[in-house]
Amino acid sequence: MRFMIIIKADEDSEAGKLPPMEALTAMAKFNQEMLDAGILVGGEGLQESSKGARVTLNAAGSTITDGPFTETKELVGGFWILDVPTREEAIEWAKRCPTAPHGDTVLEVRKILDAEDFGEAFTPELQENEQRMRDEIAGQS
Repeated sequence: MRFMIIIKADEDSEAGKLPPMEALTAMAKFNQEMLDAGILVGGEGLQESSKGARVTLNAAGSTITDGPFTETKELVGGFWILDVPTREEAIEWAKRCPTAPHGDTVLEVRKILDAEDFGEAFTPELQENEQRMRDEIAGQS
Protein backbone atom coordinates (compact mmCIF):
# COMPACT_ATOMS: atom_id res chain seq x y z
CA MET A 1 0.00 0.00 0.00
CA ARG A 2 1.15 3.49 -0.73
CA PHE A 3 0.82 6.28 1.81
CA MET A 4 1.50 9.98 1.56
CA ILE A 5 3.01 11.64 4.59
CA ILE A 6 2.26 15.33 4.35
CA ILE A 7 4.36 17.78 6.32
CA LYS A 8 2.44 20.90 7.18
CA ALA A 9 3.84 24.35 6.47
CA ASP A 10 4.78 26.64 9.34
CA GLU A 11 5.49 30.35 9.69
CA ASP A 12 9.16 29.90 8.73
CA SER A 13 8.47 27.81 5.62
CA GLU A 14 5.76 30.26 4.56
CA ALA A 15 8.25 33.11 4.99
CA GLY A 16 10.63 31.31 2.61
CA LYS A 17 13.11 30.69 5.42
CA LEU A 18 15.13 27.53 4.85
CA PRO A 19 15.83 25.22 7.79
CA PRO A 20 19.26 25.39 9.46
CA MET A 21 22.02 23.04 8.28
CA GLU A 22 21.45 20.67 11.22
CA ALA A 23 17.79 20.25 10.27
CA LEU A 24 18.65 19.69 6.59
CA THR A 25 21.26 17.10 7.57
CA ALA A 26 18.77 15.28 9.84
CA MET A 27 16.16 15.29 7.07
CA ALA A 28 18.67 13.93 4.53
CA LYS A 29 19.52 11.12 6.96
CA PHE A 30 15.81 10.32 7.44
CA ASN A 31 15.27 10.26 3.67
CA GLN A 32 18.26 7.94 3.25
CA GLU A 33 16.89 5.58 5.93
CA MET A 34 13.60 5.30 4.05
CA LEU A 35 15.45 4.79 0.76
CA ASP A 36 17.66 2.10 2.32
CA ALA A 37 14.55 0.38 3.70
CA GLY A 38 13.16 0.24 0.15
CA ILE A 39 9.96 2.10 1.00
CA LEU A 40 10.57 5.60 -0.34
CA VAL A 41 8.69 6.19 -3.59
CA GLY A 42 9.16 9.95 -3.68
CA GLY A 43 9.21 13.12 -1.67
CA GLU A 44 9.77 16.82 -2.04
CA GLY A 45 9.54 20.10 -0.20
CA LEU A 46 7.34 22.86 -1.56
CA GLN A 47 7.95 26.58 -2.00
CA GLU A 48 5.97 28.97 0.13
CA SER A 49 2.37 29.69 -0.88
CA SER A 50 3.24 33.28 -1.90
CA LYS A 51 4.82 31.73 -4.99
CA GLY A 52 1.80 29.51 -5.68
CA ALA A 53 -1.72 29.84 -7.00
CA ARG A 54 -5.08 28.24 -6.33
CA VAL A 55 -7.29 27.23 -9.21
CA THR A 56 -11.00 27.01 -8.37
CA LEU A 57 -13.13 25.21 -10.95
CA ASN A 58 -16.89 25.22 -11.35
CA ALA A 59 -19.50 25.04 -14.09
CA ALA A 60 -18.89 28.71 -14.94
CA GLY A 61 -15.17 28.22 -15.51
CA SER A 62 -12.12 28.78 -13.36
CA THR A 63 -10.82 31.37 -10.94
CA ILE A 64 -7.13 31.85 -10.20
CA THR A 65 -6.07 33.16 -6.80
CA ASP A 66 -2.42 34.02 -6.30
CA GLY A 67 -0.79 33.26 -2.95
CA PRO A 68 0.06 33.81 -0.22
CA PHE A 69 -2.74 31.96 1.50
CA THR A 70 -3.89 32.37 5.07
CA GLU A 71 -4.18 29.57 7.62
CA THR A 72 -0.56 28.39 7.52
CA LYS A 73 -1.43 25.31 9.58
CA GLU A 74 -3.62 24.06 6.69
CA LEU A 75 -0.93 24.40 4.01
CA VAL A 76 1.30 21.60 2.75
CA GLY A 77 5.02 22.25 3.11
CA GLY A 78 6.23 18.98 1.61
CA PHE A 79 5.53 15.27 1.31
CA TRP A 80 6.85 11.74 1.10
CA ILE A 81 5.24 8.79 -0.63
CA LEU A 82 5.99 5.47 1.04
CA ASP A 83 5.18 1.95 -0.08
CA VAL A 84 4.62 -0.01 3.14
CA PRO A 85 2.33 -2.93 4.05
CA THR A 86 0.19 -1.14 6.64
CA ARG A 87 -1.03 2.22 7.89
CA GLU A 88 0.67 1.46 11.20
CA GLU A 89 4.06 1.13 9.50
CA ALA A 90 3.54 4.44 7.70
CA ILE A 91 2.76 6.05 11.06
CA GLU A 92 5.87 4.51 12.61
CA TRP A 93 8.00 6.05 9.87
CA ALA A 94 6.24 9.41 10.34
CA LYS A 95 7.10 9.29 14.05
CA ARG A 96 10.80 9.05 13.09
CA CYS A 97 10.73 12.30 11.11
CA PRO A 98 13.14 14.93 12.45
CA THR A 99 11.35 17.72 14.28
CA ALA A 100 11.50 21.42 13.56
CA PRO A 101 14.10 23.32 15.58
CA HIS A 102 11.21 25.23 17.20
CA GLY A 103 7.51 24.55 17.65
CA ASP A 104 5.72 21.43 16.47
CA THR A 105 6.19 19.40 13.32
CA VAL A 106 2.75 18.35 12.08
CA LEU A 107 2.49 15.38 9.73
CA GLU A 108 -0.59 13.86 8.14
CA VAL A 109 -0.58 10.22 6.99
CA ARG A 110 -3.02 9.38 4.18
CA LYS A 111 -3.45 6.21 2.12
CA ILE A 112 -3.21 6.69 -1.63
CA LEU A 113 -6.23 5.13 -3.31
CA ASP A 114 -5.68 1.90 -5.22
CA ALA A 115 -7.87 0.32 -7.91
CA GLU A 116 -9.71 -1.89 -5.40
CA ASP A 117 -10.73 1.19 -3.40
CA PHE A 118 -13.03 2.25 -6.27
CA GLY A 119 -15.03 -0.97 -6.49
CA GLU A 120 -17.01 -1.86 -9.60
CA ALA A 121 -17.01 1.73 -10.87
CA PHE A 122 -13.35 1.28 -11.78
CA THR A 123 -13.96 -0.81 -14.88
CA PRO A 124 -11.31 -3.04 -16.50
CA GLU A 125 -10.94 -0.42 -19.23
CA LEU A 126 -10.25 2.33 -16.69
CA GLN A 127 -7.83 0.04 -14.82
CA GLU A 128 -5.96 -0.71 -18.04
CA ASN A 129 -5.71 2.99 -18.87
CA GLU A 130 -4.48 3.78 -15.34
CA GLN A 131 -1.80 1.08 -15.58
CA ARG A 132 -0.71 2.34 -19.00
CA MET A 133 -0.23 5.84 -17.60
CA ARG A 134 1.69 4.54 -14.56
CA ASP A 135 3.96 2.52 -16.85
CA GLU A 136 4.55 5.57 -19.02
CA ILE A 137 5.38 7.73 -16.00
CA ALA A 138 7.77 5.06 -14.67
CA GLY A 139 9.50 4.99 -18.04
CA GLN A 140 10.17 8.74 -17.82
CA SER A 141 12.20 8.48 -14.60
